[in-house]
Amino acid sequence: MKEHLSAVFRSVIVVVAIGLAAGTAFAVTTSTTAKHHKKKSSAQASIAAKAAVPRANTMIVKPLVAATASASVPKKRGWVQTWDEPTYKDSTANDKVDGEDLTVRRAAVDALGPLNGSVVVVDPTTGRILTMVNQPLTLGGGFQPCSTIKVSVALAALREGLVERTSPVHFSNRRSLDLTDALAYSNNYYFANLGIKLGYERVNYYAHLFGYGEKAGLNVEGEHAGSFPEAPPKDGGMGMLTSFGEEISQTPLELAGLMSAVANGGTLYWLQYPRSQEEVNNFQPQVKRHLDISNLIEQIKPGMRGAVEFGTARRAKQEDEILGKTGTCSEGRTHLGWFGSFNESNGRKLVVVVMLTGGRPSIGATASGVAGDVYRSLASENFFKTTLPLTPASIMTPQICCTR
Repeated sequence: MKEHLSAVFRSVIVVVAIGLAAGTAFAVTTSTTAKHHKKKSSAQASIAAKAAVPRANTMIVKPLVAATASASVPKKRGWVQTWDEPTYKDSTANDKVDGEDLTVRRAAVDALGPLNGSVVVVDPTTGRILTMVNQPLTLGGGFQPCSTIKVSVALAALREGLVERTSPVHFSNRRSLDLTDALAYSNNYYFANLGIKLGYERVNYYAHLFGYGEKAGLNVEGEHAGSFPEAPPKDGGMGMLTSFGEEISQTPLELAGLMSAVANGGTLYWLQYPRSQEEVNNFQPQVKRHLDISNLIEQIKPGMRGAVEFGTARRAKQEDEILGKTGTCSEGRTHLGWFGSFNESNGRKLVVVVMLTGGRPSIGATASGVAGDVYRSLASENFFKTTLPLTPASIMTPQICCTR
C-alpha cells in the first residue's frame, strides 16, 4: 500500500465494497485527509465534498546524530532525504531536438526549469509531437498514473450508463458530490465507487480502448509501452485501481494520446515524432482508432475545466481557457505529480502533459503550474492566433531555446 494512504481510506474502500455487494447505498461518514486540506479533528466527522482527496505524501526525513567528544556538548542533527529520485536535475541533458518545434520547446524547457520531469506537447488535430522534454523519462516504461486515471474511468462509467454528469454520490445523509466536482477536486471515494460498480472487466476493456498498455507512438524510437494489471490490485482492489491507478504503468505519451482524443472529439491518433525538417514537411496524420465518446466528452469537460478554475489545478489558470486533470501519489519512495491538459481557443489547440518525479514538490499542483507556464509563454508569442502550418523559418530559433 502506498505510504500516502491512511488506514482510514483503506477501511472505507472495504466498506464501499461490502455495501455495494449488499445492494446498499454508498454512504461514507468516516473522515479522511485531503490534498491541500487539513485532516478532520474527529474520525467520525462527515467528509467534506470538496476535500475528499488523500493528501500527497509529505517529505519524510530521518535525524542523524553527529558524534561528539563530550556528552555535555549538545548533539547536532542533520537531515537526509528518503526519496529515491532527485527533485531537481537538468531534464534536457540527453535530448535530441531535430524536427521539434523549437518555439514550443523553448516554452516547455523554460516552464519546467530545474525540476526533474517530462513535458510533452502534442497537436491534438494531427497527433504530431511538437516537443518532448526529457526524452529518456518520457519514453521509458511509465509510472503510476495517480488520479489522471479518473478521466478514463469517468468516460467508462458514462458510456455504461452508471452515472450522469449531475448524478450525486452520497457520502452522508446530507452531503453528496456530482461528477463535475468529483473531477475538479479529484475525489477518491467517488471514483472508487465507480470502479467497484464497473468491475474489472469493463474497466480493463475501456482502459485498453483508450490506449493503456500499448505504445502511443508510431515508430517512435526508444518508446516503451505502459502496462495494465491482469487482475484487480491485491492492495485495495478496484477502488484503488480507479482512484489512484494502483498497479497501472502510464507513460506521458499514453496520457498525451488520451488527452488528444478528448480535445479533438474522439480520434485517437498515433503520436508521431518527426526527426528532421523533411519529415515535418511530409508529415501525415495516422489514426489509430475512433472512439465513440464525442457525447461523453461534453460531460467531463466541466469537471476538467473546474479543476483549473477552482480545483486541484488552479496554478494553470489564466486568461485563456485550460482544461485538465492532476494526479499525485507515490511510487515506492518517489513522489509523482501529473497534469494532462488541453486549451480551448479559437486558434490552435495544444495538449500539454507534465510528469514530475522526486521529492515533496513533485505533485499534481506543481505539474499544473508548469503546464500553465507553457500556455502563457506561447500565448505571449501569439502562438495560438494562427491556424496556418509553421514554415521552416518560423521554427528555426536559436539553439539556446533547447538547453539551460
